[in-house]
Amino acid sequence: MKVIYDHTARTFTMQGQFLTSTYPIEEFPGWLEFYRGMQANYPKAKGTYDATVIALEAFAKELPVRSS
Repeated sequence: MKVIYDHTARTFTMQGQFLTSTYPIEEFPGWLEFYRGMQANYPKAKGTYDATVIALEAFAKELPVRSS
C-alpha cells in the first residue's frame, strides 16, 4: 500500500495492488480509523489490513500541520 498526498488538490490517494482510491484530505482521519477498526474487529483476517494501517500511520506522521 502506498499513500500519496496531492497538496494542490488537497487529496490523498491510497494505491494498493488491486485498488486505487482518492479522497479529500479532510476524510483522512476517518479512513485511518476505519482500517484500524477492521484490523481490530476481524482477527480472522489476520494480516489483511496490516499494510494499509502501516502505510496510513506513516502518512499521518508526514502530513503537514495546518495552522488556523
